[in-house]
Amino acid sequence: MAAAMAWLPWSLLLLSMCRTRAFYVPGVAPINFHQNDPVEIKAVKLTSSRTQLPYEYYSLPFCQPLKITYKAENLGEVLRGDRIVNTPFQVLMNSEKKCEVLCSESHKPVTLSVKESRLVAERITEDYYVHLIADNLPVATRLELYSNRDGDDKKKEKDVQFEHGYRLGFIEGNKIYLHNHLSFILYYHREDLEEDQEHTYRVVRFEVIPQSIRLEDLKVDEKSSCTLPEGTSSLAQEIDPTKENRLYFTYSVHWEESDIKWASRWDTYLTMSDVQIHWFSIINSVVVVFFLSGILSMIIIRTLRKDIANYNKEDDIEDTMEESGWKLVHGDVFRPPQYPMILSSLLGSGIQLFCMILIVIFVAMLGMLSPSSRGALMTTACFLFMFMGVFGGFSAGRLYRTLKGHRWKKGAFCTATLYPGVVFGICFVLNCFIWGKHSSGAVPFPTMVALLCMWFGISLPLVYLGYYFGFRKQPYDNPVRTNQIPRQIPEQRWYMNRFVGILMAGILPFGAMFIELFFIFSAIWENQFYYLFGFLFLVFIILVVSCSQISIVMVYFQLCAEDYRWWWRNFLVSGGSAFYVLVYAIFYFVNKLDIVEFIPSLLYFGYTALMVLSFWLLTGTIGFYAAYMFVRKIYAAVKID
Repeated sequence: MAAAMAWLPWSLLLLSMCRTRAFYVPGVAPINFHQNDPVEIKAVKLTSSRTQLPYEYYSLPFCQPLKITYKAENLGEVLRGDRIVNTPFQVLMNSEKKCEVLCSESHKPVTLSVKESRLVAERITEDYYVHLIADNLPVATRLELYSNRDGDDKKKEKDVQFEHGYRLGFIEGNKIYLHNHLSFILYYHREDLEEDQEHTYRVVRFEVIPQSIRLEDLKVDEKSSCTLPEGTSSLAQEIDPTKENRLYFTYSVHWEESDIKWASRWDTYLTMSDVQIHWFSIINSVVVVFFLSGILSMIIIRTLRKDIANYNKEDDIEDTMEESGWKLVHGDVFRPPQYPMILSSLLGSGIQLFCMILIVIFVAMLGMLSPSSRGALMTTACFLFMFMGVFGGFSAGRLYRTLKGHRWKKGAFCTATLYPGVVFGICFVLNCFIWGKHSSGAVPFPTMVALLCMWFGISLPLVYLGYYFGFRKQPYDNPVRTNQIPRQIPEQRWYMNRFVGILMAGILPFGAMFIELFFIFSAIWENQFYYLFGFLFLVFIILVVSCSQISIVMVYFQLCAEDYRWWWRNFLVSGGSAFYVLVYAIFYFVNKLDIVEFIPSLLYFGYTALMVLSFWLLTGTIGFYAAYMFVRKIYAAVKID
């Protein structure tokens, strides 16, 4: 343990080198610009929902500045595949630009080689989006949809939506076209100042209108200025992947004053989904889950009261009355299960996950993990999981001693390495495939070393520390003694089969969260922002309640069938909603995503497997502890000779 603790300062040193200054926290430090101050345009990455492989901005032959400078990312940004870099766009506050050529030798067109043309054409075919930021605001493409299709044009209402980033290009027929002209529209808010002071401005929105304009339709002079063609008579810039292509990269800048205040500037990006549908779905889930949970609770409480009253009757009525039901297995119900070390280790990891998820959702609900702080959510989750190891170790150690275990050091090592080892192994294998595709989503080797140091330098010692104190603490007090000889278990009915139990137990918790699951999957796999943490916190509470209720019902039925082997079965059955999450993930893959290649499909199902495993651990742990408290409570309420 001392050797493990010696890793702590080295891991913190590596992490301080890996994780550097992030963006300002929204609402704390706005940036004020004066007239003609430079507003830096940076590139984040290229993304596609079809390939799930992000790429660096300069992986394509875009115009480059004289010196390329990458921003030092924090841990979350690295894991997300963000590679924030400067661009040659020259944008000045409240200064218009009609048309300007981007590259250094501006009066000469850019020549794309056959290899570069083939790569650009491939990225356009794969439906890639380009993500830029200005003053930490992501660029968005405005989409105007008409909500009222019938009637006169005057009565039609425009439904304005925004698309993250802009499309790299488009395909018409068999030809591929590149968006080589960007019309930037930046909105500013003028700050109210005293008469003697100079006005300051704050950027509150960043939009782009991408256009494709062929080389012959652009008039370029020697001063880097250009003239756009009038009307819609110009043709688009085609990219032929079989030969060299000559083109110009151009841009224009337009500024507009806005009433949006700086504190509300992210509202446009965070309200891109239909909130009304979300509200109705959440309320429906709340009502259904609490209604069903109330019914289940009433049935269990009434049945239990009847059982306990019968068991506690005086013997003067019928002395020879034989016991039946769940009381019959009182001498075996607390018999330690097989593999108690593995069970306690998995439950310890489940407690670790539960504490991490609860804190992250609660903190995010308070607005402290805004999407404007890029990577903050993932960085916080990683650090919290490491530090919650002390709680996971404590709960695992105490449960392991309750189950008559005595090898606490081996149990602590199993708790600290079993679940994180599986996660790290799967991520490492997937990372090798991402490396092979030269994607920015591949975790660099120094970051992997830093994560390993976090694991063995922070999480492992904390798990050992918690396990030591948990193992030394008094074990859980079971209300009945365990017989030396186990009783025979009668033959079980078909509906007591373990897989049937998983299917039955998983429906209610999954029904409480499947709407929220759609929004989460859209955020992960379709590059959307997710900021509905108030809804998510409510759904998480409902999930805890429903898992606990279902787990108690299932363990009660099992004990009534005189099957006392409930430890492992209850843990597996309580996580039954993870099976439905897997089924939903397959449905989402088939119906919502357009992934056809092997490696993107492998990434999707690899990361989905990690999500399902983590969700099974979480819900299984919640259900196990609810059932354990229930079993101890009912056996403490009956008189046993």
